[in-house]
Amino acid sequence: MKSISIVIPVLDDAPALSRLLDDLDAIGAIDAERIVVDGGSADGSYALAQRRADVALRSQRGRARQLIAGIAAAQGTWIWMLHADSRVNAAAWRALNDAVAQAGAAWGRFDVHLDDDRPVFRVIERMMNLRSRWSGICTGDQGIFVRRDVLELIDGLPDQPLMEDIELTKRLRRYAKPVCLAVRLRASARRWQQRGVVSTIALMWRLRLQYFFGASPDALERVYYGGR
Repeated sequence: MKSISIVIPVLDDAPALSRLLDDLDAIGAIDAERIVVDGGSADGSYALAQRRADVALRSQRGRARQLIAGIAAAQGTWIWMLHADSRVNAAAWRALNDAVAQAGAAWGRFDVHLDDDRPVFRVIERMMNLRSRWSGICTGDQGIFVRRDVLELIDGLPDQPLMEDIELTKRLRRYAKPVCLAVRLRASARRWQQRGVVSTIALMWRLRLQYFFGASPDALERVYYGGR
């Protein structure tokens, strides 16, 4: 049995997925199980996964449901959840292996580096990294990893259309403190680039506050994707 299963949800993002799989090849992550879960892509993402992943699955669209499908198929002791547009280097892979080898380690995440050279993105990533270290709440682009038995103790990944990463780490931090790795994963800045930096930050804080005060993930999903 492989000790680490890497679960990657994808939707119409074949170029990014190909780059991530290239990264995993280059760093020598051949002893990890690579699972790609496609949510109904029309750009060849699933065919790419069939050629290059250890396991290629199709599931209902939605990051949480795709991750749940991948986790159900995983054989590893540890689950590492990666966005398809993440980039991984050898330092991150070594840090992950060191982290999961720690006695008593239950779960953790990486710092992030956003793939835009403008100074404002250094501020955004710094705030993301500091906030999650302080709060123990992490986002999916921070490459959350968790021991399988711990994930089972909290009844698995929450099946909800938005904020599944926030809810997951809220539950996990009740069980144990995260291992916060200073090594950085390269994460996509697309959402800020597409929507604008200020408007994206304002939207995400608004959604998180509404979620904190009890708004349903379904209602928040409609707001996030522009339904109302």
